Amino acid sequence: MALVRATLRASPVAARARPPPASRSAAMEAAPRWLAGLRFDNQALRALPVETPPPGPEGAPSVPRPVPGACFSRARPTPLREPRVVALSSRALALLGLPEPDADAEAEAALFFSGNALLPGAEPAAHCYCGHQFGQFAGQLGDGAAMYLGEVCTATGERWELQLKGAGPTAFSRQADGRKVLRSSIREFLCSEAMFHLGIPTTRAGACVTSKSTVIRDVFYDGNPKYEKCTVVLRIAPTFIRFGSFEIFKPADEHTGRAGPSVERNDIRVQLLDYVISSFYPEIQATHTFDSDRVPRNAAFFREVTRRTARMVAEWQCVGFCHGVLNTDNMSIMGLTMDYGPFGFLDRYDPDHVCNASDNAGRYTYSKQPEVCKWNLQKLAEALEPELPLVLGRAIVAEEFDTEFQKHYLQKMRRKLGLVRGEQEEDSALVAKLLETMHLTGADFTNTFCLLSSFPPEPEAPGLAEFLSVLASQCASLEELRLAFRPQMDPRMCCPMCHETMKKPQPALHDADAGPVQPTALCAHRHPGQRHQGAGACRPPVSAAAPDLGGATESQQHPLGCLAARLQVSCSGPWAPPQGHGHRA
Repeated sequence: MALVRATLRASPVAARARPPPASRSAAMEAAPRWLAGLRFDNQALRALPVETPPPGPEGAPSVPRPVPGACFSRARPTPLREPRVVALSSRALALLGLPEPDADAEAEAALFFSGNALLPGAEPAAHCYCGHQFGQFAGQLGDGAAMYLGEVCTATGERWELQLKGAGPTAFSRQADGRKVLRSSIREFLCSEAMFHLGIPTTRAGACVTSKSTVIRDVFYDGNPKYEKCTVVLRIAPTFIRFGSFEIFKPADEHTGRAGPSVERNDIRVQLLDYVISSFYPEIQATHTFDSDRVPRNAAFFREVTRRTARMVAEWQCVGFCHGVLNTDNMSIMGLTMDYGPFGFLDRYDPDHVCNASDNAGRYTYSKQPEVCKWNLQKLAEALEPELPLVLGRAIVAEEFDTEFQKHYLQKMRRKLGLVRGEQEEDSALVAKLLETMHLTGADFTNTFCLLSSFPPEPEAPGLAEFLSVLASQCASLEELRLAFRPQMDPRMCCPMCHETMKKPQPALHDADAGPVQPTALCAHRHPGQRHQGAGACRPPVSAAAPDLGGATESQQHPLGCLAARLQVSCSGPWAPPQGHGHRA
């Protein structure tokens, strides 16, 4: 989170927690002034089918239910007690054409961005979608804790969808309360804006508003729930339509038996495709306006979504960002990072890092993110059939994703390493070697790249030894490495396997240093070279063999020193700091 704090310090985000206005009732009756210029034009609700909640008593719109034959369901924010502003992002709000907020603007923000009052023209609704969660189709999901407010059109011709996250229950809340709390809301607000300032495609966060209303949450999942403050985040994006929006038409899944709420409603799928392409991919729509066959247009659309998604996840990998819940319902149809939940950033470089405590199988580890995004695109291709033949959709993913990802990833990593004067074939191997070295030494991901910005460009530069010393200081200690490479298997499970091996002798294995090694001396551990160290104990190696550096100087014998020597050879001229967002911090 140091990255997030550092990024936001450089941006004009107003972070305040002022008390509510003296007279809340007077504020409720006041018309907006700072927000009066927002002009709503809610195109999505005109272009797509909207469910009208069944008649009933107050609160009926939020009764959990299936929502067939619709892309939205009408909703109503639930008021909070004494809302107050925690933070405003002036740059995000400027997208809507709003001026810099002042103290009076904060009172309006607390009132309208908490959901306690509605701006003229706002039409709150909850979006219906499905999703594959952890690889399994979950059926209807939808906006259980978020509400579409409407779409604001600016004087420059831009259109922005406003959404309140944490504004109360909707038809899709199931057994939940539709609320978010202060800690998770601050995380989403900060990371949304930090990712934008890192140059990564993302939804934006305009406001964070907390209150004196509370809900009970088990903060540490230890059976000790506590009261926490209800908080709302104003989210801003061109659209929050996602891959899962097209999965509402899915028939019963062969594995889970669940189906989408709008099975066999291909007419709605056509409506949704027409709306998304014409609104958010107008250049594709213009190219295929006079085509009698929609397949070429839909294929061009899916190809662009594939490319954008590949570039987005390449950006993630270059800054060490882990999303945590890469389900199809959390994948933007525009290639934006969205739905910040249990996200994280790498500290010590670990390709198997898991930031989601509920991801027990490690499906969404850092290194698996590109493959998971590719898998999600294949599920989107399935959801677009018959409007896009599945064979064609799969071919597009196979043809485009890996190529686009590798191209963009290597381009960004070259910039992070300062290799900006020319491209060489060995650049990819250099990047791979750097990451391998960082993994073996437990180097800090962000700090290593930051330190490389002070890399001496000349081979005999006087500061090289000091540079290498500081660079090595970012590596993990021996104790930290022991912990990092500890066996993933419980020793109580490991040792019976060793005993079974003793009963069934295998040909001897060969250790380059110690000669033949009997299989009974090895445990089935994650890290190669880990040995069985006595009964009931399974320990990582005390040290890892250093690579043969071929007579390198003492300052270069650390693996990162070896990398530094290679960087001097690989740079095609004096090093210059990369422009733009090449570095994470």
